[in-house]
Amino acid sequence: MIQNGKQAVLLLENGMEFVGKSCGAEGIAMGETVFTTTMVGYQETLTDSAFYGKLVTQTFPLLGNYGVNGQDDEAPRCYAAGYIIREWCEHPSNFRCEGDLNSYLKEHNIIGIYDIDTRRLTKILREEGEMSGVIVTGEYQKDELLKQLQAYSVKDAVAAVSVTEEKHCPAEHPEHRVAVLDLGVHRTAIEALNRRGCDVTVLPYDTTAEEILKAGFDGVLLPEGPGDPAENTGVIEQVKLLSDAGLPMAGTGLGHQILALAHGASVSRLKYGHRGGNQPVINVNSGRTYVTAQNHGYVVDRDSVDPKVAQISFHNANDKTCEGLRYLEKPIISVQFTPDDMVGFYDEWMEMLEGEGKAVCR
Repeated sequence: MIQNGKQAVLLLENGMEFVGKSCGAEGIAMGETVFTTTMVGYQETLTDSAFYGKLVTQTFPLLGNYGVNGQDDEAPRCYAAGYIIREWCEHPSNFRCEGDLNSYLKEHNIIGIYDIDTRRLTKILREEGEMSGVIVTGEYQKDELLKQLQAYSVKDAVAAVSVTEEKHCPAEHPEHRVAVLDLGVHRTAIEALNRRGCDVTVLPYDTTAEEILKAGFDGVLLPEGPGDPAENTGVIEQVKLLSDAGLPMAGTGLGHQILALAHGASVSRLKYGHRGGNQPVINVNSGRTYVTAQNHGYVVDRDSVDPKVAQISFHNANDKTCEGLRYLEKPIISVQFTPDDMVGFYDEWMEMLEGEGKAVCR
């Protein structure tokens, strides 16, 4: 049950205010205001590292109807800075339900607001672009908060979400030893590798190429994560060294962008990010369209990709942005979206680890 439903306010950088009711924890939450079109999977959303420093707006109007459970988190903690929803289901019902979303938000100290016009908010973010915002559950000084919002930015995001010590995730029937450079890896990515016979070692983001090569891994995954990819200059430099050494690599989300930067391409920020479970991408080779889950605010500039270095393997069906790269002379592939078994991304990378030649995006 929502115990009080006391007033809460969402204040945007442009000065607009949305008055609603408080849910989850109480206090002040500042972050970049974004929206996601995902209809279900709010636990996965809140624990997605790419939402670090974000006030997450759910465009789907009804949240909390199936409760929460102990199996659906992508990480042990929530990364969203705050949560914005339209309508609240106070009495969840599902055979997997172990608790309610409001209690879950309180447990993870996530400040939320509900009973506001999320459709209007989404339209503002689409027309004016993503912007800083703050959720407040008590009294506040608007002018002072606006000054803070105008100066706000998310910094050192990868350092904030990465492990600080290596973590071993063994496979039941190991065939390969794979390192995951932790930029904010999802639980489901590790499980996908384990299912394919990969003993996975999750490494801190600042692990050096020398340390990785000395450990003798068969390949390295650069996973999804938060923030501006160009900020990660140290990681980019180490990825260059791994590439020069010929180590098979795969990248998803932020990892896709870092691989591109390491090979001379550039990235740019979207007016509003691709966030949700319904982003269509087209396989350039086959012409087949896949509906994918995505969560990113930056894209690789397709015109910056050297055709002698890499080829675009997927592009977005809506705005034609780069959604995947296949490197021509190196055992490296990457995609902007979250791959699943239907796309065959991990299976393709397994072929590379087994030495069956360069990847071909099917």
